[in-house]
Amino acid sequence: MIRTKIADALQSTDYNKEICIKGWVRTHRSSKAVDFIAVNDGSTIKNIQIVVDAGVVDAEVLKQVTTGACICVEGILVESPAQGQASEVHCKSLLVYGECGADYPMQKKGQSFEYMRQYAHMRLRTNTFGAVMRIRHNMAMAIHTYFHEHGYFYFHTPLITASDCEGAGNMFQVTTKNLYDLKKDKEGKIIYSDDFFGQQTSLTVSGQLEGELGATALGAIYTFGPTFRAENSNTPRHLAEFWMIEPEIAFMDQEELMDLEEDFIKFCVKWALDNCKDDLDFLNKMIDKGLIERLEGILKDKFVRLPYTEGIKILQEAKANGKKFEFPCEWGDDLASEHERYLVEEHFKKPVIMTDYPTAIKSFYMKQNEATADGGSVGYKGCAAPGSTMQGTDVLFPQIGEIMGGSVREESYDKLMSEIERRQMDMTHLWWYLDTRKYGTCPHAGFGLGFERLILFVTGMQNIRDVIPFPRTPNNAEF
Repeated sequence: MIRTKIADALQSTDYNKEICIKGWVRTHRSSKAVDFIAVNDGSTIKNIQIVVDAGVVDAEVLKQVTTGACICVEGILVESPAQGQASEVHCKSLLVYGECGADYPMQKKGQSFEYMRQYAHMRLRTNTFGAVMRIRHNMAMAIHTYFHEHGYFYFHTPLITASDCEGAGNMFQVTTKNLYDLKKDKEGKIIYSDDFFGQQTSLTVSGQLEGELGATALGAIYTFGPTFRAENSNTPRHLAEFWMIEPEIAFMDQEELMDLEEDFIKFCVKWALDNCKDDLDFLNKMIDKGLIERLEGILKDKFVRLPYTEGIKILQEAKANGKKFEFPCEWGDDLASEHERYLVEEHFKKPVIMTDYPTAIKSFYMKQNEATADGGSVGYKGCAAPGSTMQGTDVLFPQIGEIMGGSVREESYDKLMSEIERRQMDMTHLWWYLDTRKYGTCPHAGFGLGFERLILFVTGMQNIRDVIPFPRTPNNAEF
């Protein structure tokens, strides 16, 4: 008999029809006359109840039906008399595909997420992680749908690269060389001429620079793929391997970029509310009781657009009035998560797009604001310490802090080179990037959104390691 997914069975009203259900046992309870088995196959957060009348299935077979066991049931779909479920299956035959012993790590109730990370290969079968992974899938579909419907082209950028987009140097090296017998030159530097690519290569930290090439040819592109950061960060917000969404658009200015950022993220949140109701209801009940209200709140109001300088003033006033911050918030400081969340959760009580950051704390490729008479720049006037600012646009969200970072890119070759020289950057492997400013340069802009941070917000989970199937973090590359 052809298998019916549990999600479809629970929606069906074609009662008294024979049906085949396959899945994993959530619970099994027995009475003298009947056994009740809750089965889930991952297609929905909801289980379907299997009713086994006495004598229908051999008692020795029923003993094998324990939490975690995989079974196949054939029976009759009937309307359920019990509250909370529309239908159930009255069993005619039951086959155990895979038994599950008492040492099954996911059978205990009330396990901590930290405990479950030790069993990432098994935690996916739990209600919580099933819900998170189905939402993760839906968010991926939302992203592709949004950009496709808005005329963007899905652009594949390389995972192996010789360049460092951010200039931070926190990259994983890629090599086929024998690490126990490395050839070095007279200065002690490793010789890569005999390596696979003939030069030093790494895993990418971002597809942005290559994405800019795509935008100057196709007009509007987006990337969506894995990126890697070799940062020794053991926080609830950092991973060594994560997924990034990076659109890049020709002829876009700062206002249009902020419009795109707000529209895109609202589309994703609405998609979750429209397509993940059962999973969100479960997470709202079990994980974060304010989740759905917070998601709905994102759609109600226009995001605040806040220049960095004004943000610093708000934070300093809050500090003067007794608000305690662990990290400093002087002009020129890169804001910490506590500062971002204060602005979003306590001061404005809505998402914030922060703009016009100091040049010194942002990347070399960002477009500088025009200079003002006081030696500062547009978006920066009135500050006690004038200086240059860039057209950065960071989106700050409740619970998360920065969820998205974008900017207008500097299209002038001379201005870009001036900033590169000021920072004393080695552009040996970025000659191709500079060519875009020499041959038919154009204004363009884009942003980067960490996919896992979006999933954190949409699910209400508290640790980024719990929204990706197999997290990669310092000292952890299991599974």
